[in-house]
Order: sequence, then structure tokens, then C-alpha cells
Amino acid sequence: MTISPPSPDGTRPMNLEEFKNFLKKFDGNKDNRISKEELQDIIRSNGKWFSGWKSKRALSHADANRDGFIDDKEMINLVEFAKKQLNLTVVAN
Repeated sequence: MTISPPSPDGTRPMNLEEFKNFLKKFDGNKDNRISKEELQDIIRSNGKWFSGWKSKRALSHADANRDGFIDDKEMINLVEFAKKQLNLTVVAN
């Protein structure tokens, strides 16, 4: 079963830009980066279990510069992780 956050109109899977905008809603401190804690909130909001463990795995996969955050340049890494590990669908723009 694939679980995908819907597009803003709710009729199809998100594209990359819509996915980035979805993630920004969880950027509590508005630093334009996604922390492990913010990833947990994202995973939880999608109805997934083990959000702490999954967010740690996602961060280690996506965080290319190892600063503990996922920035805009690393977002594609997060998308690839989500597709493979969380069965999330993000379509091309």
C-alpha cells in the first residue's frame, strides 16, 4: 500500500515542489532546514509508526553534509528515502 500526502487539491500525489512546501509546514523554527524532530512530526502526520527510528534513518540517508539537518539541496535525498522506505509517492514536476 502506498501512502502519499495528497497534492494541495487532494486529487493526485504531490510533485517535488509541493512536497517541499508540505515539509516547510513542519519547519517550526523557520530556519529552512528540517531537523530530526521535525522529520518525526512529518512521519507521524502521515500515519506512520516508529517515527523516531524512521526519522533517524531518513536523516542519516538524506543529510549529505552531516550537519544534522536536511536543507533544500538535500531534499532530493529525502524524497528518494521516502519513496524506498516509507512507500511515499512524489511525482516529477
